[in-house]
Parts: sequence; structure tokens; C-alpha cells
Amino acid sequence: MENQNYKNHVRYYAPHHFLFYPVLMAMIGLSCYYASRRTEESLVWIFIAFILFMIGWLSFMLRQHYALNNQNRIVRLEMRFRYYVLTNQRLEKLEDRLSFGQISALRFASDEELETLVDRTMAENLSPDTIKKSITNWNPDHMRV
Repeated sequence: MENQNYKNHVRYYAPHHFLFYPVLMAMIGLSCYYASRRTEESLVWIFIAFILFMIGWLSFMLRQHYALNNQNRIVRLEMRFRYYVLTNQRLEKLEDRLSFGQISALRFASDEELETLVDRTMAENLSPDTIKKSITNWNPDHMRV
């Protein structure tokens, strides 16, 4: 498996991203095409395109909502545990000053640089992207949704 870093940390789910959505988009496109070509049936084809669009939108929103809420909770718990093990201090005391995006970005930091990077994030209010770019020893997360 390739080493994970800032440039390759995005993850795709092939059946969803490269099969379901392209087929759905093609079906919406065909529906719009038929709506413009078959004027006597255009209302039916517009309705079909609308239903297909809603199916795609709802599938995206539900998939994202359930998976990301669960993942965010796990990431927060993982970071609390890691921070406590490494520093013998509770991360909960700092969480009100850190956004979830910052906490999520910090999880990619190695154990050696985590405490320093948390302190720097607190002092400079680093953005999640800046945090990720600051990591020299990337701690991969191959199990993200």
C-alpha cells in the first residue's frame, strides 16, 4: 500500500463515485434530452429528471451524514485518547478552542510532533489545511469513510 500523505489522503469508494453517480448523471442527462426533444412528453421527462436528481441528492446527503457523523465522533475519541497517552493531559480542556477540522487534521501528525503541533495550533489558530501541510511525519488513516 502506498504511503499516505497530504497529496494522496483523499479516499474514493469506486462503486459509489465511479458507477452510481455517473450512471445517475447519464440518466438525468438523457431525461433532460428527451424533455427537450419530445415536447408532447416533456413534462413527464422533466418529472423523471427531477426524481432522479432527488434520488442522487438524497443518497449523497444520507451517505455523508451517517458516515461522517460516526467518523467524526470516532476521530474525536481517538484524538482524546492519543493526546492523553502522549501528554498525560486531557484534550477536552482544549477542545472548546479547537474546531473539529483542526482536531481532524491533527490526527495525521505522528506521536512525536502531535503535542508541538497542538500547541502551535492553539497559539496561531492554524487552519486544518495548514496543519496538514506542517506535518513532517504523516500518520496515515486508511480506514476513513
